[in-house]
Amino acid sequence: MPGRLAGKIAIVTGAGRGIGEAIARIFAGEGAAVVVAEKEPRTGRATAEAITAVGGRASFIETDVTKPEEVAAMVAETTRVFGPASVLVNNAGTNVFHDPLETSDAEWQRCFALDLDAAWTCARTVLPGMLEAGRGNIVNIASCHSFKIIPRCFPYPVAKHALLGLTRALGIEYAARGIRVNAIAPGYIETQIAVDYWNTFPDPEAERRRAYALHPPGRIGRPDEVAWTAVFLASDEAPFINAETIVIDGGRSVLYHD
Repeated sequence: MPGRLAGKIAIVTGAGRGIGEAIARIFAGEGAAVVVAEKEPRTGRATAEAITAVGGRASFIETDVTKPEEVAAMVAETTRVFGPASVLVNNAGTNVFHDPLETSDAEWQRCFALDLDAAWTCARTVLPGMLEAGRGNIVNIASCHSFKIIPRCFPYPVAKHALLGLTRALGIEYAARGIRVNAIAPGYIETQIAVDYWNTFPDPEAERRRAYALHPPGRIGRPDEVAWTAVFLASDEAPFINAETIVIDGGRSVLYHD
């Protein structure tokens, strides 16, 4: 029985670990040929090798998505190896958290280069091929910071708010030409980044439990749960979902706080 993404060729940026790795792995399991576009060779190669070891189709292409020339080379190599990309998942990103007036120009630029500009660079590089084919799908990994402002997390939410604007603008611009552009906004997800953060506290396990207690299900999300939503959006099961954002946070964003 063919998978839900059979016949699709997907580029997943930042797929060396965490949410990106889960998306790449599950996409391949659902029949897609996957390009692991990752800056770090060790983790990117490991993701691709893990996929091929179980019979999936994957190729690691070392890519710094903040460099347009590397993105162009990656998309050209994708076409050479698998064919033109039909799905792009803009997952690569970084947390940049500061007090606003203590944010240097370099930190502002670092945040926007990876959390916003790279998504546009990747999108504008794959869009011509998608438009020529008359079909295509872009999924941007946004954040709960796209809607909420948490003190001392500047300028990350500014970039993530803008990513939703990019999602909506491109989705509307190209809808009539067979392209869908959507976003996923994860909340607190149990990635290595979260574990590393808990480990900065004197009692990491207590900090983990505190994070769990903030959420109605009594836990936080898993990378696979984000990945399965990406599968749905990238598949032919969601043909009329466009310029939309799906929040994955266990309901925390609608929870009443006094």
